[in-house]
Amino acid sequence: MTGHRRSRMTAVLVTLLCSSLALSAAAQKYNAIFNFGDSITDTGNLCTNGKPSQITFTQPPYGETYFGMPTCRCSDGRVIVDFLSTKFGLPFLPPSKSTTADFKKGANMAITGATAMDANFFRSLGLSDKIWNNGPISFQLQWFQQITTAVCGQDCKSYLGNSLFVFGEFGGNDYNAMLFGNYNTDQASTYTPQIVSTIANGIEKLIAMGATDIVVPGVLPIGCFPIYLTIYGTSNAADYDGLGCLKKFNDLSTNHNNQLQTQIASLQAKYKSARIMYADFYAGVYDMVKNPQAYGFSTAFQTCCGSGGGKYNYQNSARCGMSGAYACSNPAAHLSWDGIHLTEAAYKQITDGWLSGSYCRPAILHS
Repeated sequence: MTGHRRSRMTAVLVTLLCSSLALSAAAQKYNAIFNFGDSITDTGNLCTNGKPSQITFTQPPYGETYFGMPTCRCSDGRVIVDFLSTKFGLPFLPPSKSTTADFKKGANMAITGATAMDANFFRSLGLSDKIWNNGPISFQLQWFQQITTAVCGQDCKSYLGNSLFVFGEFGGNDYNAMLFGNYNTDQASTYTPQIVSTIANGIEKLIAMGATDIVVPGVLPIGCFPIYLTIYGTSNAADYDGLGCLKKFNDLSTNHNNQLQTQIASLQAKYKSARIMYADFYAGVYDMVKNPQAYGFSTAFQTCCGSGGGKYNYQNSARCGMSGAYACSNPAAHLSWDGIHLTEAAYKQITDGWLSGSYCRPAILHS
């Protein structure tokens, strides 16, 4: 074979390979996406009966980047499930509490403030006042069951077996309740086995209903978030890692994620026909903190929408959406939107990592 013919043959093979990869992604279709979680992926469950003005994220400048107005998403624009829906040719997920939505192509049970554990758990710890919204896993599963009856009747297994589920992140608000209720990180971590077990039980309930493709995100590196860095900042350099994140808070997250991955591994062994995918929120966000420029960010720590200036631009008394807070001119150059949640640009990067497998094991997209 001549060199010219060989190079042409190679080009043809490369083209065929690329085409087959593109086709496999295109061929991966889902009937619907069903999402569970908290403020990281809520698409409006707190606003189905109007926008409560006392809640900051129902006020401008939330939503300004994509929607041009607040939509009850805790970001400047779209969140992860919005990008997933677009990727698979599905509409944005309607909040499950909507009385008018069509849930045939998916629904979002996530609600801001949601916890893994029920109210009784926090009552037993003397933390009832730290839980301002009751939408734990048990409630979200009930909301989902009500929706499935309307979507696919009594025989849902085949429909749900061809749908994508995102279950979490759960746990972040459970730890917030403890940490903002004067528990230290070591005390909070003693409850991690219960929290992780509750998440695992929720996954099993979905599998029993017919779910097969389930993405289970871990928790975020909260020690790198402006709210924690501002409230719990110290003058002791030993409290921080090399990037400037608070070590103890990140250790709490890492411990949770390690236990969650152990649980997922046992579920994967138990349910061979299911694809249970661990989405590594921690590693994805931590890499953005480590290499912000690689993601187009000029700052990893400074909040885009906030007040107070300085390294973090966060003040609890003048948070985003409150009087005295302002949004930066270019949210896409920031990792943090409001000190607690990320920007649309960051959520897009995370979604891409979950789809490709950079930060999801196995990748959402079949190879």
